Amino acid sequence: MSALSSEPSSELLNLPTFFRHMRIGLIFDMDGVIYRGNEPIEGAKETVEFMKSRGVPFVFLTNNSTKTPKMYREKLLSMGIDVPEDNIVTSGLATRLYMAEHVKPGEIFVIGGEGLREEMEALDWGTVSLEECREGAWRGIRHVVVGLDPGLTYEKLKYGTLAIRNGASFIGTNPDTTYPAEEGLYPGAGAIIAALQASTGKKPLIIGKPNEPVYEIVREKLGEVDEVWMIGDRLDTDILFAKRFGMKAILVLTGVSSLEEVERSDVKPDLILPSVRELLDYLRTILGGRDEC
Repeated sequence: MSALSSEPSSELLNLPTFFRHMRIGLIFDMDGVIYRGNEPIEGAKETVEFMKSRGVPFVFLTNNSTKTPKMYREKLLSMGIDVPEDNIVTSGLATRLYMAEHVKPGEIFVIGGEGLREEMEALDWGTVSLEECREGAWRGIRHVVVGLDPGLTYEKLKYGTLAIRNGASFIGTNPDTTYPAEEGLYPGAGAIIAALQASTGKKPLIIGKPNEPVYEIVREKLGEVDEVWMIGDRLDTDILFAKRFGMKAILVLTGVSSLEEVERSDVKPDLILPSVRELLDYLRTILGGRDEC
């Protein structure tokens, strides 16, 4: 693990010529890396523009399922960050793609935000509303899909519990127990999933980081690259994800995990940086001398 630094390290400044000609693909987490809440993190826009100008393959990958890729593109544009919709993958999108390929169709009960509801409706299997659950439709639910839900109520947990205990599959978009916002850390999807796991005794299938279903999607989007870098703010999702699948693990300190947590954890990043702004210095060191990646 490299020491915390805001300047390119001596190792990077003296990279062998062959490394400078490697094709690198980058995966960026969003919350806590590119922005916090609705505030962009310094250097995020410049990093994106640099990658686009050098033709560097990159994907924005978020475990937050409350928005669709289209919604996230609009959010990023409002911050002056222009990322193509096809470069954005959410855990909600990954859940839909996984279910379409691996899960038998059946009516779905969604505990989640607007983005997850739209992804599940796109399957065209039928979704069961809270009102329909009150009339007994929970008995016909075949899949309970759970993500971050800003409008969570006890009633949603009740019908999710009843459906899972009645035999419905239990699918979670992501395991994050918190997510970073302007005021601090808010409860995440993992906290909601934990409540349902406690009330049902059932373990969910988790789609997002650090698990394989979402890795397959982003790896395909990056195409042919020699090395993949994962830039994130969480040890338990982003950095563990990188370690599981042989990626270079880069932790930035603008989100959830701290240096103290790194010291206590068995999951160690390869590099720690204050923010994405310092990552740009590394990218310029490696790629600046070439017209394209």
